[in-house]
Amino acid sequence: MLELTGVSKTYDGTQVLQPIDLHVQRGRTTVLIGPSGCGKSTLIRVMMGLIWPNSGTVRFEGTEVTPANALLLRRRMGYVIQDGGLFPHLTARGNVSLMAGYLGWSPEKVETRLDELAALTQFPREGLDRYPVQLSGGQRQRVALMRALMLDPDVLLLDEPLGALDPMIRSELQADLRKIFQTLGKTVVMVTHDMGEAGFFGDTIVLLRDGQIVQQGTLKELVQSPATPFVRQFINAQRSPLESLRGDSA
Repeated sequence: MLELTGVSKTYDGTQVLQPIDLHVQRGRTTVLIGPSGCGKSTLIRVMMGLIWPNSGTVRFEGTEVTPANALLLRRRMGYVIQDGGLFPHLTARGNVSLMAGYLGWSPEKVETRLDELAALTQFPREGLDRYPVQLSGGQRQRVALMRALMLDPDVLLLDEPLGALDPMIRSELQADLRKIFQTLGKTVVMVTHDMGEAGFFGDTIVLLRDGQIVQQGTLKELVQSPATPFVRQFINAQRSPLESLRGDSA
């Protein structure tokens, strides 16, 4: 679905992405994880053509992403950021249907799609006429997801979509998101800083450090066969305090 070859990125003389090769498989969930500043968010923005690499190429279903075609290709990509990125002056309905209206969808088609997405994301239909400030954090993320799905994209890209939520809401949305991914069977690329979340969602986990891919594979492969001492250290640092306490008591 997505193929990155030799992709690098430099900001103000600092190389935030070393030359990276990465294949994102169709119909699978690929999770990008790593410490802060490792290049996760930069990588996902390069995939979308929101920023341009200093070297290398990005191909989407075999087509190279260029400034000339990026806008058209992005209509086939759904994007969700950490705080949802909703427009505060638009209702939930207005946020979700914005691009559909721009593309000239009929009101009937828009309403049918809104009904489908509200049911899929378990968002209350009456909430569509509320503004973002009137919605809870979890509801705002559901609206952001509906907006990303409105045009029925081929791939979903999510940049720490649950990072700003409290633990209980986050846990509920994790379960709902995984069910949605399984129902739709779409290609998903997700950024997270949490290894437990990466293992919950990811068919493939890509661990980055200093703009480089350190190791990629399943959670089991990373845990049982770490490629470097950093991989082992990163995984051990992700163990929860409760897990550590259980280990000590045992």
